[in-house]
Amino acid sequence: MESKKLTRSSSNKMIAGVCAGIANYFGWDVSMVRIIYSLATIFTIFSGVIIYIILWIIMPEQRN
Repeated sequence: MESKKLTRSSSNKMIAGVCAGIANYFGWDVSMVRIIYSLATIFTIFSGVIIYIILWIIMPEQRN
């Protein structure tokens, strides 16, 4: 059994690779994760920006 780690994507990133890293970890489409994140950010009075920055800091970057 291969253990997966939650890492930021170094190749498929728009800002920091957080959404791409989450999509890779769960096997989801990156575009859907970005759309869901954007909608969640708008509807939660932009608290998603704070969560994104925190994830950017704590998630290690993927090593190729």
